Formats: sequence, C-alpha cells, structure tokens
Amino acid sequence: MRLKLISCEVLYREMCAAVARSPHQVDVEFLPMGLHDQGGPAMRARLQEAVDGVDATQYEAVLLGYALCGNGVAGLESRAVPLVIPRAHDCIALLMGGRDRYRDYFENNPGVYFRSTGWLERAEDLDQAALLIARYGEDNGRYLLEQFNGYQRNYRQLAYIATGLEPDGGFERQAREEAARRGWQFETIRGDLRLFERLVAGDWDENDFLVVPPGWRVKPTYGESVIDKEQ
Repeated sequence: MRLKLISCEVLYREMCAAVARSPHQVDVEFLPMGLHDQGGPAMRARLQEAVDGVDATQYEAVLLGYALCGNGVAGLESRAVPLVIPRAHDCIALLMGGRDRYRDYFENNPGVYFRSTGWLERAEDLDQAALLIARYGEDNGRYLLEQFNGYQRNYRQLAYIATGLEPDGGFERQAREEAARRGWQFETIRGDLRLFERLVAGDWDENDFLVVPPGWRVKPTYGESVIDKEQ
C-alpha cells in the first residue's frame, strides 16, 4: 500500500522510526504543534485542509498521527480515501501504547504532568504569548496566557516518557531539571511505540483504530471508544 501520514510534529521521532520499519510506502507531512493552542475549530480546519490536499489517486488511506486532541479531530471529513485515526484522547496515550495504560497510570498518579522528546525539543520554538496576543490582542492575550499557565498549580509530579529513541540522556535530564524547578516529583516511565508501528503497518484493529470511509466524518463518543464515525 501507499499511505499518506499527517502527524503532529511533537511525535516526529516516534513516527519517523515507525515509518522506517513499515512494510508500506508512507509519505509523511508534519504540522506544527502550535495548532493545539488555537483551539478545536481552528485545529480541525487546518487538519481538514491537509486532508483535502492529499491526492486521492496516489494513496489508499490517509493516516492521522493525532488523537482526539481537545476535539481537534472531531468533525473531520473523509473525502475520497479512508481516514485512519488511533482511538486515544491525546498524544500521551499514543506514547504510552494505548488508552488503557494511560488511564491506569493517570488514576494511580493524580496530579501528573508528562514530557517526551517531542514536547521538550519542539516546544522551544513555540511562543505562546506572541500567538495569543496576535490572535486576541494585548490585554486579552495576556489574560488567556495567565489562565492557561494556571495548570501548574494542579500538578505535583512530572513523568518523562522514554521511548528508546533518545540519542543520549539529555532529554531525560532536561525533564528532571524542570521537575526540580517546579518542586515536583520526577519519574521516568517506559514508552511504547506499538500504536505508531501498527498505524503505518496497516494493522488497524477496530479496538485501537477508527477507519473513516469516504462520505463519513469523525465524532467524539465521550466513552471508552473515544471516537466514532457518522455520515
């Protein structure tokens, strides 16, 4: 098969590793992680633009390297070729190998904040303050930034997800130092690349992946399956 993968750049290293081992030809397009900060409707519009830009005569399916992501994929329409999306709430569940492990860890570690290689190296290029000010004006932008950053009051632990793709200990050290600055506990947990590998290998079991045929769109379920399809 020839497949088109559209992915958030926060998963750059993991997706590239999976594509390198895929038995299929996979062409990749990465979108900036800053889309998450623009809200669900704006993120969905940019993703739909990328999906619509795929040449349907060249590919058998469009793969999304995204989860539900704050409803950023809700409402996405499959035009001419199927869309394939992992069933997960966010990229942390993808990095941990699935929503079940993510839920179990989260329930046993309340107040945990996550980091990964992508979140550490890609966030450095994201000026959230400038983005909000440009979009909403000086006063409103700074107010929203203050509200967004209020999340720090709710956390007391930082978990670094190590996937085995790290070139050295630099990313883990950076995460550990961040936890120390914030006065949080720190833990390194092992990531799992199986969802990335299955996505690009065409192993789309219904329990872990949603396949959206042409003429259908994505809808959130707010339940165990996370996302579903509707005409």
